[in-house]
Amino acid sequence: MGGNTRGKKFGVKKDASKQEDRSEGLKRPRTRSGQSSNESKGHFSRKMDDQKFKSSGNARKQFSQGDRKKSHGKFLQDQHFEGFKARGKAEDELIRLNKYLSIAGICSRREADKFIADGLVTVNGEVVTELGTKVKQTDVVKYAGEPVKAETVRYLLLNKPKDCITTMDDERGRNTVVGLVKNACKERVYPVGRLDRNTTGLLLLTNDGDISKKLTHPSHDVRKVYHVILDKPVTKNDLQKLESGIELEDGIAKADAALYVGDGSVREEVGIEIHSGRNRIVRRMFEALGYNVYRLDRVVFAGLSKKGLPRGRWRFLTEKEIAYLKML
Repeated sequence: MGGNTRGKKFGVKKDASKQEDRSEGLKRPRTRSGQSSNESKGHFSRKMDDQKFKSSGNARKQFSQGDRKKSHGKFLQDQHFEGFKARGKAEDELIRLNKYLSIAGICSRREADKFIADGLVTVNGEVVTELGTKVKQTDVVKYAGEPVKAETVRYLLLNKPKDCITTMDDERGRNTVVGLVKNACKERVYPVGRLDRNTTGLLLLTNDGDISKKLTHPSHDVRKVYHVILDKPVTKNDLQKLESGIELEDGIAKADAALYVGDGSVREEVGIEIHSGRNRIVRRMFEALGYNVYRLDRVVFAGLSKKGLPRGRWRFLTEKEIAYLKML
């Protein structure tokens, strides 16, 4: 690939960005290069070569959207569990026992089948081992002797800020992602995967065990895109190394695409697309090449983008987004 081509794949819509600034009355800080913060966040130009990302989705469209602080009230509509809502009486509606356990946040459906076969689940005081058993809302279901109640399924998308850890609680009193969404719903939601304390960007939280396991299992190759700011200019040769593969202590790590941000004039900023879910994979790849990562921001996760979601804010997924995740 020619040197000039690689530098042009990440474009910045300066005129459009300035127009948004005037229309929204926002003050955007300037970077070292004189660009506004949104201009330097890795937006693609319309001239970008889509072939790089052809097998992984429309990256150009997702990258070209900035963190516009538009109203996102339309997203604050929850997707409620409809399992027990019926055309007749709700208490008479039947649901498979493994799904019931999954909705309750106990485990995934596949794991529930194993627990049922092992005799760990009771319905109305009777041990149930037959797979495919269905229960009603009024049935008393217990797992390992503890009562289980199916909850409303929640899906929250958080734009994680810096200095926030991906855990349920912290004994040292540090900010957690769960603390940021504690008033979102009464159900207890869990982060899908992890982001380092100083890594920002998209993080999904849910009590849907099936979705959580699907998005974190290596076999599903969930697509992720990051905007990376380094301590020094990245060479074209190193971009090619990221795509061909880097030898790490736990094996070869390879990016699906690694490109300069903007028009390529700021060589310290790179956009990288990757499917691997290994721990600190992006940071370790750049460190192996002799770079220090100043900032790491996840801008795309499993087809979900940051459009209309300011840093530190969250929203519920739309029905369309939920359906898409279930199809992965």
